[in-house]
Amino acid sequence: MSYVAPVARMLFDLEHIAGLPGPGAAGADGLDYDSLRQVLEEAGRFAASELAPINVIGDREGARFENGVVRLPKEFRAAYRAWAEAGWNSVDAPVAEGGMGLPFRIATAVMEMWASACMSFAMGPVLSQGAVDVLLLHASADLKRRYLPKLISGEWMATMNLTEPQAGSDLGALRTRAERAGDGTYRIRGQKIFISFGEHDLTDNIIHLVLARLPDAPPGTRGISLFLVPKIHVRDDGAPGAHNDVRCAGIEHKTGIHASPTCTMVYGDGGGAVGYLIGEEHKGLACMFTMMNKARLYTGLQGVCLAERALQQATAFAFERRQGRPAGEKESVAQAPIITHPDVRRNLMTMRALTAAARGVAYYTAGVIDAALHGGDAASRAASDERAGLLTPIVKAFCTEAGVEVTSLNVQIHGGMGYVEETGAIQHWRDSRIAPIYEGTNGIQAIDLVTRKITRGGGRELSRMLAEWRVLGVDLAAQDIMPARSAGQLGAVLDMLDRATAEVTRTDRAPDDILAVATPYLRLFSLAAGAATLAQGALAAAGLPPTDPSWQLGRRVIEDARFYYDNILPMAGAHFASIEAGSASVCLPESFQ
Repeated sequence: MSYVAPVARMLFDLEHIAGLPGPGAAGADGLDYDSLRQVLEEAGRFAASELAPINVIGDREGARFENGVVRLPKEFRAAYRAWAEAGWNSVDAPVAEGGMGLPFRIATAVMEMWASACMSFAMGPVLSQGAVDVLLLHASADLKRRYLPKLISGEWMATMNLTEPQAGSDLGALRTRAERAGDGTYRIRGQKIFISFGEHDLTDNIIHLVLARLPDAPPGTRGISLFLVPKIHVRDDGAPGAHNDVRCAGIEHKTGIHASPTCTMVYGDGGGAVGYLIGEEHKGLACMFTMMNKARLYTGLQGVCLAERALQQATAFAFERRQGRPAGEKESVAQAPIITHPDVRRNLMTMRALTAAARGVAYYTAGVIDAALHGGDAASRAASDERAGLLTPIVKAFCTEAGVEVTSLNVQIHGGMGYVEETGAIQHWRDSRIAPIYEGTNGIQAIDLVTRKITRGGGRELSRMLAEWRVLGVDLAAQDIMPARSAGQLGAVLDMLDRATAEVTRTDRAPDDILAVATPYLRLFSLAAGAATLAQGALAAAGLPPTDPSWQLGRRVIEDARFYYDNILPMAGAHFASIEAGSASVCLPESFQ
């Protein structure tokens, strides 16, 4: 199950969809296009040579829980050391803090490589890098001094502790308690579940970011505070101290990502785990969302990652596997590679187009986040931040569902060989299936979209973005890239999205009626987003002269867009019909008894 990072396609999408400066233009901190390309090429080499080979090892050996300690395969420990020593944990961290200071778009492309090569491995760095963002924005100078350098270097790793047995995604129901100790620290007591990399043997220390409630906290999510709780105390001089009052009580036995330990964490068995407040009391959820939003984008990216890995495997298998004969050929003709069969090619094109659309949406959003962080003036940064918030549930849901579908089609192309473990095709599907669930299920993303994101700021950023997409549709229709009937679909789908938005934002519509169509609305929006980013790519590809080194890649970009417009985008009509139908056919609870 080899993996080759699609660096050329990544660079094309980064330039033409995500807005990264192209050849001849200056990049971040003076880095030019060639330097950024070299970063991606080196990351691709590391992913292919160091991480891809441990993917199946992690799946078969998994994480082991032994006497309170979680052990990962030895190959993971070696790979992590090499990865951290190469500086890969610090791609978009500030230079002043020891990072590379590269654009978030580059960090996104690099993270795609890690998770494509080995999703179990990539789970840890996602959380550590999110914790770095939280500390940079919200932590005190002392906490930054003690913890940031080793988190940025990768010497330590971090976790995100939200979920509890009785709460699930309802963070307002959290019961983990925090008490003021009188010396500026707090004592944390409680239990958290589903904590990725809560305990492991990759690093000497693990820094837990824990949501908890103070005794005088108001009810609900307004009463949650955020605390840094180290596994090992850190002395003033940076040396390790005693073990904190935190332990792992066990790990889950999961369908996939077996080498990513999912832990039950217990705080305060021995009197209380020492915690340090991040931000202000009772305002921890806003701080944690800094980490959660990055985690949600990277979770969406995991769908792209596994789709890319499955697409590479399915394409290779379709050329190697011989079965049947082309239509019209006689029995005497030798069996042909299954790539010759139209239905197999349709499946492969579905995989290609969905992967391309999902990557486009993820990269586009990463570009918007870069603009929110480093845009020209305060007004443009605020507008970009609003757009990033609007797109985050789209990336999380659309890309993860694409990952599940593409990995499932990989199994289908492999036939019976896909359903057995030896080929590895089924592992990609098993690994992908968690992504639509964690970091807020896709249903929760849909609710967030219709109840908060599309109405934020009176919907002005939504209107602005859809207007930009309409221009893409007009430009696409004006070019001889695909049949006019196909090219015109983007405008038609945007018309549907406008009407659907008016439906779900009607003030006279019952809340249950809106929530019942939230998922179809998100899927309609997602199809439009995928079509818009593919249009950007196709328009750029159409402008390349045959002498351009990217010309052949550009033909593939156009092929992906045309197939998406002809075969996937028409599904938008079904989602729109579902939105129009409303909740009338969604039965009440008693009908299920």
